[in-house]
Amino acid sequence: MPPSTTRHTARISPIVLTMGDPAGIGPEIIAKALSERPALLPQTVVAGDVETLRRAARQWGAGSNRVMLAEIADMADLAAVPPGCMAVVQACKLVEPVAMGCISASAGRAAADCIAWAAQAVLEGQARAVVTAPIHKEALAAAGVEYPGHTELLQSLGAAHLGVAVAELPVRMMLSCPGLSTVLVSIHVSLRQALDAVTTEQVLQTIRITQAHFLRIGMVRPRIAVAGLNPHAGEGGLFGFEDRDVIAPAIVRARQEGVDASGPHAPDTVFMRARQGAFDVVVAMYHDQGLIPVKLLGLDDGVNTTLGLPFVRTSPDHGTAFDIAGTGRANPSSLLAAIDAALAASLTS
Repeated sequence: MPPSTTRHTARISPIVLTMGDPAGIGPEIIAKALSERPALLPQTVVAGDVETLRRAARQWGAGSNRVMLAEIADMADLAAVPPGCMAVVQACKLVEPVAMGCISASAGRAAADCIAWAAQAVLEGQARAVVTAPIHKEALAAAGVEYPGHTELLQSLGAAHLGVAVAELPVRMMLSCPGLSTVLVSIHVSLRQALDAVTTEQVLQTIRITQAHFLRIGMVRPRIAVAGLNPHAGEGGLFGFEDRDVIAPAIVRARQEGVDASGPHAPDTVFMRARQGAFDVVVAMYHDQGLIPVKLLGLDDGVNTTLGLPFVRTSPDHGTAFDIAGTGRANPSSLLAAIDAALAASLTS
């Protein structure tokens, strides 16, 4: 048979998918996504545990819909992967596949190692983007990983690659679903710590990072709405002073820099207004303020994008779903949306 029909010659600068926590739904949604969209196979490589991915491919595919697995040693082997096969790199150490739906240090370590492998691949120019399947924060902690989630770990890896302190590589989390995008001033901290993080400099930095992202993907003048912190954005100081004295000055400075930023807007209506088309993105003051509306509106199609990294990184807008792991009920829609977002962003970056 001619080589052109037996090799993935189109595999150039792929996207790396990390398997996530091997006890969660990550391996399953990867197998399902690539089974449903086989056109993605030449554009992707999975960083994970071969046996865990093989189990997922075997369990969640049937007949002509089953995606076959091809183990490769590194990116140099991609050209030899047969058509219709999912390329998997053994990016972690697991003696055997872990029990589904259970928190364990071995699963947390495997997930972290896959993230590190994927980040290294894209930082070295062997891949053009990273798409991460869900991890479990308790499993990471059990493994001794000092970072609470993907965002902080990837920020540290990016900073180390650039030879700068972590503080010199500020990043932000953006959650998007059809009709709404929101960027967070703070992420995985307690609510009390999140309130302390609402400073003029932090809000201004978030606006700048948001502006840079949308300019990079081709939006000429993004309309950035900044949510208030207090009910009704403080009502001129009646319900708290932060909106007037902390957030508003950041918006003024951003506008002086040419950014189309507005607010602070009442947080109970700004997301609705953005969805109706008044704004392109909302800057939210803390994790739940921004994520609750996005997950309410579009969990199945939601995408998490890390802004500020030296590479493109997206992920599904959901967790490991230990309660349904191993049942075959996981929905790959959010992962597919994350892959599509990474493909689009990496072409414009």
